[in-house]
Amino acid sequence: MLDAARDCVLAVGVRRTTLTDVARRAGVSRMTIYRRWPDVRSLVGDLMTREWIAVAAGAMPPVDDDRPERERIVDGLVAGVAAFRSHPLFRKILDVDPELLLPYVLDRRGASQDALLGLLLTALDEGHEDGSVRRAHPDLQARSLLLVVQSFTLSLGTMADASDPELREAAFLEELRTLLERTLAP
Repeated sequence: MLDAARDCVLAVGVRRTTLTDVARRAGVSRMTIYRRWPDVRSLVGDLMTREWIAVAAGAMPPVDDDRPERERIVDGLVAGVAAFRSHPLFRKILDVDPELLLPYVLDRRGASQDALLGLLLTALDEGHEDGSVRRAHPDLQARSLLLVVQSFTLSLGTMADASDPELREAAFLEELRTLLERTLAP
């Protein structure tokens, strides 16, 4: 059903997607959908959680015992921003239904943000252990990192200038790398 919801949102956006459309695409009854999700927004919320966690997990490089954890964190966060910005569902929501993201930026954390914080906390703990990450309150560090990467993910397009090589998205991703490296360095 989440795959069907994804297809519907990609086709017409969140506002124009109905639970009836999702049920039809999934080949199930509307009641089957309504038993689990009371409305499209809650269904899309679960879809975003699934997609965003997969993007974040896929962006993290594999654990390498010879490599400092700080490098892995920085590489993963920079790759994650690039992956989110090119993800079709994220692009569609940002282009057609950006107001859907506002509560998660202004009012409350969502399930995907909590999951991302969990991934960051684990990586930061490992970085503290191997000495490659500056010791600080882990929750403060994780939340601060998430604030930074959320900003780059959501707003990078407003700052980049494709006509200037020094202001293209790739240049901003390198600047993000520098910011993260410096904030995490012991």
